[in-house]
Amino acid sequence: MKKPIQMILSLSIIGVISGVSLVGIYKYARPRIEINAKKAVREAIFAVLPGIENYKVIMKDGKEIYEGLDSSGNLVGYAFTGEGGGYQGKIKIIVGADPELKEIKGIEILESVETPGLGAKISSSWFKNQFKGLKTLPFIELIKEKKLKKSNQIQAITGATISSKAIVKIVNKSLKEVREKLKK
Repeated sequence: MKKPIQMILSLSIIGVISGVSLVGIYKYARPRIEINAKKAVREAIFAVLPGIENYKVIMKDGKEIYEGLDSSGNLVGYAFTGEGGGYQGKIKIIVGADPELKEIKGIEILESVETPGLGAKISSSWFKNQFKGLKTLPFIELIKEKKLKKSNQIQAITGATISSKAIVKIVNKSLKEVREKLKK
């Protein structure tokens, strides 16, 4: 009878110490994680909107949209985040588009846990560069063929079609959302 009580007491103490330790580490690391996430978004804005000198944050119905401005204060384009499910988990991206939202200037992957070697190729220059200059109307299409036929098509990553489709879906959904919010 004495041995089971000792085991339960020992496991309870270890559980409490572990729980308190995890809470402490979380409270210590969370502000740093948030600072690094904001820094990554800031850097990504300048990457997806080449030629901007500054940007302005506008809030539209709870959505942050970044207006990229040149040195004269003229609007170069918009940047905005989008997220959705990939093969392994959540993917978060930032998209840069021209002022009319008819052409993509660039995309950057902010968060991804896709399969290393396959789905993780969404972060490769080859894949992201396909979006530069891509027409967004009526919507972006993903194809598996070798030859692109339209100015709104990109090529899927071989072996990572789900991840490729996820990026296209996120971009299309985000563009639609931002168009609607900017009309208001």
